[in-house]
Amino acid sequence: MAAEHDVINLREEIDRLIAEGAAEKARARMDELWRRDPGSAAASFVASRIGQLREKLALAKFKLAILRSFTVEPIVPLLRAEAFIYGIDLEVHVGDFNTYVQDIVDASSSLYRFAPTAVVLAVRVEEAAPDLAGDFADLAPAAARQAVERVVRTFEQSVSAFRQHSQAALIVHSLAPPGHPSLGVLDSQSEAGQSGLVRKINAELRRIAESFRGVYILDYDALVARYGSQRWHDERKWLMARLPISADHLLPMAREWVRFLVPLTGRTAKALVVDLDNTLWGGVIGEDGLTGIKVGPEYPGAAYQVLHRALLDLSRKGILLAICSKNNLDDAMEALDKHPGMLVRPKHFAAVRINWTDKAQNLREIAQELNIGIESLAFLDDNPFEREQVRAALPEVTVIDLPQNPLEYAAAVRDCPVFERLTLSAEDQQRTAMYAEQRQRAHAEQTFQSKEDFFRFLEQEAELEPVSDLTLARVAQLTQKTNQFNLTTRRYTEQQIAEMAARSDWHIFSIRVKDRFGDHGLVGVAIAHDQGEQCEVDTFLLSCRVIGRTVETALLAHIAQSAAERGCRRLVGWFLPTRKNAPARDFYEQHGFQRQESNGTGSLWALDLNNSPLRSPDWIKLKVHNGGRN
Repeated sequence: MAAEHDVINLREEIDRLIAEGAAEKARARMDELWRRDPGSAAASFVASRIGQLREKLALAKFKLAILRSFTVEPIVPLLRAEAFIYGIDLEVHVGDFNTYVQDIVDASSSLYRFAPTAVVLAVRVEEAAPDLAGDFADLAPAAARQAVERVVRTFEQSVSAFRQHSQAALIVHSLAPPGHPSLGVLDSQSEAGQSGLVRKINAELRRIAESFRGVYILDYDALVARYGSQRWHDERKWLMARLPISADHLLPMAREWVRFLVPLTGRTAKALVVDLDNTLWGGVIGEDGLTGIKVGPEYPGAAYQVLHRALLDLSRKGILLAICSKNNLDDAMEALDKHPGMLVRPKHFAAVRINWTDKAQNLREIAQELNIGIESLAFLDDNPFEREQVRAALPEVTVIDLPQNPLEYAAAVRDCPVFERLTLSAEDQQRTAMYAEQRQRAHAEQTFQSKEDFFRFLEQEAELEPVSDLTLARVAQLTQKTNQFNLTTRRYTEQQIAEMAARSDWHIFSIRVKDRFGDHGLVGVAIAHDQGEQCEVDTFLLSCRVIGRTVETALLAHIAQSAAERGCRRLVGWFLPTRKNAPARDFYEQHGFQRQESNGTGSLWALDLNNSPLRSPDWIKLKVHNGGRN
């Protein structure tokens, strides 16, 4: 009863804050409401208030279409509420029941009129392959093989048709085999059984997805297995309302979709900051000592090792790890370095704050040291008080609620959508090592009297080339993730980048940088659009790792030079300010551009290419690969 009263009070407080115009506080309370009561009632409440807040909050607008062979309407409010918690203002279009093929092949269908950002194709095996479902016992082996081929061919034709009509991301559900195979235990004795044939279809779906840009597989079979097939399905609701998913699992379905929407909108975390005592190990190092803390292959220490493995998996995906702990530095570092049960070691952490300072302040310093925005941090701490303090002081940080049982810590981390990635670049996999090299650079910089001397000491080499099939994914990723040094913050998918690159009036450059300390990888993107005698810089961005090293000047100089070589007389570009890209505010002015106009959106700058002094710095060895284009 008390919990229900708290929820009612929260709703009243949210409405009061909205009426007062306190949008950020209202959003924080809506987050709290959803964490306390993530059900249909709270979802309807949150969804109904989004419209009153969307103009006052920095939300990512996203249009999602759902093509389906079952009822999904009860999931939509849950989906919108869950997306809102991650800063996504979601508009949803639901296709008509079981008309997914027609919707895809018809260029004038309501699907394409909606102009979605992404599409979910959610089809059950019972509708996609009816003869492999209920009628399988009467199916001859040859007919079963033909059924598989027919299903695969239909999916491949549908995906191909979709890609001809739309550049939106496409998320395709894999098929879940029947929970009770027609032939019982005999089914699993052969790959020609129901389950084996469905697995074959799913393998072909993965092949199809790999052959198209921006097509992803949602492993629906694994999702159902994770919760249990018998508990996931509701036969009664399926027969009565064509809703096969039980009421308890509508939210997990919505959350699985959000795991794709978060990376598609770039709302991901770049670093996970972890506590130590009772988070990374059981016990308190200052009281229990090195031999008293619990971490190792046996229970209860095994629970913490499972978390360590989850953290290492994040690191392999390019997510930085950092420590924020109220502790004695020497004791904590000894545990990390010497305890035999420790799987994560000091080398795995890009930043460390072990002291008695307020954790919110430590998080600010960690973000500054890593040169990423506060909104790019996620925070993991077993102490509810510390979590709430961080939420109050730094609402931009993703705070992960840990359950009371340490056995569930790893799952809480793995289930958090801000750590999802849809592509993985070489730069992602080497990110922790790159930050170690960055610390070496920062240390070396302190020994030089002038920046020019330091730049020459770095021996920077930059390779500049047009976007290619090999760099397309990384280029798109940078447009989606880069916030600080990004002049326009325009987000593009792989499909959109490829479409622009195919046109002769668009020029997309990427830049790689390395120096005496190591390889930064592909760190910058510029997109230019020829408009007669004028060339417009549509996108100009640079990773925070190389900002201020004059790489940005080298890239801009090449854009200007190549535009002049194509006959352009002016180079123009907009600076569109956001809450995060202040480091790029004066970029055009510092490079000789003149302000042409300003409006409520931003400012337009221009450079006369006939009288431009813009040159690449002579301390950068620049190698340009034209690839047949300037």
